[in-house]
Amino acid sequence: MANEVQLTKVVTGKVRFSYLHVWEAVAIDEGGEKKYSVSLIIPKGDTATLAAVNKAIKAAIEAGKAKWGGKVPAKLKLPLRDGDIERPEDESYEGSYFLNANCKTKPGLVDKDCNPILDQDELYSGCYGRASITFYGFDTKGNKGIACGLNNLQKLRDGEPLGGRSTAESDFGAVPVEEDDDLM
Repeated sequence: MANEVQLTKVVTGKVRFSYLHVWEAVAIDEGGEKKYSVSLIIPKGDTATLAAVNKAIKAAIEAGKAKWGGKVPAKLKLPLRDGDIERPEDESYEGSYFLNANCKTKPGLVDKDCNPILDQDELYSGCYGRASITFYGFDTKGNKGIACGLNNLQKLRDGEPLGGRSTAESDFGAVPVEEDDDLM
């Protein structure tokens, strides 16, 4: 089992975090199980991360055969998806692959120096970092495939916030104060 986890675990290179839900677990469907989650946007040029992900997915497929009656299902759902094909309207996914990772327990969150991140404004959709993820086979309600478990996240640098979020500073800017300003 320990060897299987080593084969299916990946620590990514620099990726972009999107749809980040790591401060509080959320349910995708009403009444569904609450989970922590993130969409990891991986540049197509990051061949090292993509090779590691594909190798781990293959290991998870081999390990998953036990759940699938000893063979690989014909229509196996895979977690790595092409942003240019599946999200053509979203420029943040352009030239990238992506995968969605989730977990039931709160992931570890650290900065580039491995200090815990406690401020929720510090880690958000749009920042860049690395992720520790593990792939595993699933067989749920007739769906069979490989899922991506979220272990931990490390923030490396800030990025343009995704999802329409803006800062107060960018919305308003500084207002010059005039000496005879009689707005009061």
